[in-house]
Amino acid sequence: MITIDSELIIQNGKKYYCPAVLEGIEWSTERIGAPGQLTFKILEDKKLKISEGNAVRFKYKGKKVFYGFIFSRQTDGGGEISVTAYDQLRYLKNKETYVYENKTLTEVVKKIITDFSLREGRLEDTKYKIPSRVEDNQTLFDIIANAQDITMMNKGKMYVLYDDFGKIALKDISNMKVDIVIDKTTGQKYNYSSSIDSETYNQIKLYYDNKETKEREIYIAKSTKNINSWGVLQYYEKLQDGENGQVKADTLLKLYNARKKTLNITKAIGDYRVRAGSMVVVSLVLDNKKVLSYMLVEKCKHIYNDREHWMDLTLRGGDFSV
Repeated sequence: MITIDSELIIQNGKKYYCPAVLEGIEWSTERIGAPGQLTFKILEDKKLKISEGNAVRFKYKGKKVFYGFIFSRQTDGGGEISVTAYDQLRYLKNKETYVYENKTLTEVVKKIITDFSLREGRLEDTKYKIPSRVEDNQTLFDIIANAQDITMMNKGKMYVLYDDFGKIALKDISNMKVDIVIDKTTGQKYNYSSSIDSETYNQIKLYYDNKETKEREIYIAKSTKNINSWGVLQYYEKLQDGENGQVKADTLLKLYNARKKTLNITKAIGDYRVRAGSMVVVSLVLDNKKVLSYMLVEKCKHIYNDREHWMDLTLRGGDFSV
C-alpha cells in the first residue's frame, strides 16, 4: 500500500475522499489521439462512495501529476476496487462537424474547448492560417490532429496537445524539453529500431489544379543522395487553395527525409515532468554509434509504488525537425 509521497483524492459532489491506495498507480499518456489515463486500486470501504464522473486528483511528492474523471470501476470481490480515470482529452472522442476558413490550429482548439465546455490552459499561437477545411462527422481528436498535420507540413513545426492538470494546453515541442538524460544508468533496459518502411520519403511531389489557367502545377523537392541509397520513396499529394506548393514540398522533405528511429526504454528513473510530447536527452550507443541528442516521447507510462517511481518510454527521433 502506498503510504508516503503520493496523494490521491476523489471528489464526489461536495465530499472529498482520500482512500487507501494499493501500490502500482499508473499514469499513461500518448502524443496523438488518446487522453491521459490514471489507473489505480483502492480498498473497499463502507464510507467510500464514489461514482463515474467523479473528479480525481493525483500528486506525487507535492507535484501536480493528474487531474481527471472516473470513467470505469471494477470490483473483484476480494475487497479491491480497480478504477480508471481519464483527463479532459477523453471528451475529444466526441464527434462533430466543423467547416472553417483561415483559422490557425490554436483557433480551432479554442473553438472546440468553448463548444464542449472544457477548461482552457496555455495555448501557444501557431500563427499559420489553414486556408479552408471541411471536417464532417469526425472525432474532435481527428479534427485537431488534421490541423496539427497541416500546420506541421506548411510551417515545419510540431505542436503537442495535452491536459495540464485539468487545463488543455498546446505547445511547440521545442518548448517541451525536459532537462534529464536517459542513459544506461537511468534507463535499465532498452531496444532500438531503425526503418525506412513507413513515414520516410526522399521525394516530395505536390500538384495543384489551377482553375484559372486550366493547368496542373507540379512542385517537387528531393534528396538525390538518399534516392541513390534507398531508391525513390515518394510522397504525393494534392495542394489545397492558398497553400504555397514549393514551401510545403521543401518542408515535407525536411520532415520526412530520414530513417524512422524508435527507442523503447523500460524502467527509467521516473520524472513527473516527462509525458508524451516531451523532449528528453538520450545518451546511448545505438546502431554502433554514440547518440547524444533529444528524442521525442511518443508514449509514456509512469508507475508509482511506495518509495519508487519508474517510467516506460517510447521515443522517436531522426524523422522530425527540432
